[in-house]
Amino acid sequence: MGKRKKSIDFSVSKRLYYSIQEVADHFAVNVSLLRFWEKEFENINPKKTSGGTRQYTKEDIQQVEIVYHLVKERGLTLEGARQELKNNKDPENIRIEAIERLNIIKKELLHLEEEFERLHQLQKYSKTEIES
Repeated sequence: MGKRKKSIDFSVSKRLYYSIQEVADHFAVNVSLLRFWEKEFENINPKKTSGGTRQYTKEDIQQVEIVYHLVKERGLTLEGARQELKNNKDPENIRIEAIERLNIIKKELLHLEEEFERLHQLQKYSKTEIES
């Protein structure tokens, strides 16, 4: 992992597009690596002009950042990075799955509560019989 040559400051920049060389410099990687990742990861998809020049938006650069983090910083293989991207879901799906799991847990807790109540009633009646 190399030191970034020229970091892009998105908070200041109002540009819509960045060249592949600027993005490569930002991540301190070769331009060829960005082209390779573009083929390997469908989430990296910069716009191309009619002449074939790649134009990266801020969103494209964020996608490169994710792949860079997975491959260069976490040390995952390309297949591992693809699996990680595949397993990550959008926030709405995560919320829906969480609600479904919570509903299942709620049903189980209600069932346990009913069972405890039933056992409590049985115990209460058996105590009164023994005391009599």
